[in-house]
Amino acid sequence: MQPLIDNARTFGQRPEEFAQLAQGQSPEVLFITCSDSRVVPALITGARPGQLFELRTAGNIVPPYTSGRPTGEAATIEYAVEVLGVQDVVVCGHSHCGAVGALVRGDDLDAVPAVRDWLAHAADEPRSADPADPTVAEAVQQHALAQLLRLRSYPCVEQRLADGRLRLRGWYYEVHTGTVREHRAATDAFEAL
Repeated sequence: MQPLIDNARTFGQRPEEFAQLAQGQSPEVLFITCSDSRVVPALITGARPGQLFELRTAGNIVPPYTSGRPTGEAATIEYAVEVLGVQDVVVCGHSHCGAVGALVRGDDLDAVPAVRDWLAHAADEPRSADPADPTVAEAVQQHALAQLLRLRSYPCVEQRLADGRLRLRGWYYEVHTGTVREHRAATDAFEAL
């Protein structure tokens, strides 16, 4: 913890770099990814403060949209799309994902009931040809695409997609190599950016 505290102490010593941020934010991208500490959107993309609006959930799950029962995730998505007017939404899954791995293996999560119940929101149960593969790459990629499909059911996303003001992107990040791949509809495969 001490290195983090030391950096936080010196972080604000460059006020000229941050003064313009007080005027507001206008990110172009909503970046939805896992809460995993190895996945750092600003590091992966090189984004500076104000460029990414982030939504981080266990397993980068986008829960079902239900009117009348708002969730923090739905509010974040709606705010990014309707108020901030983001032009792109990226759902970024990652290798070695504990949440997706637990789903693939059918782990007993009774000891962590909140985690178990949250993972029940996964759009489809991801599958893997090799459940013992620690990267769970195939399952994570399927899972990211399922979350993109789920996003399409959000009224604000549906409307912006229909009028061409929004693009959805599926990414896969390898924590062990730093490689990022994007899903290409033409080949139905995750390919290098």
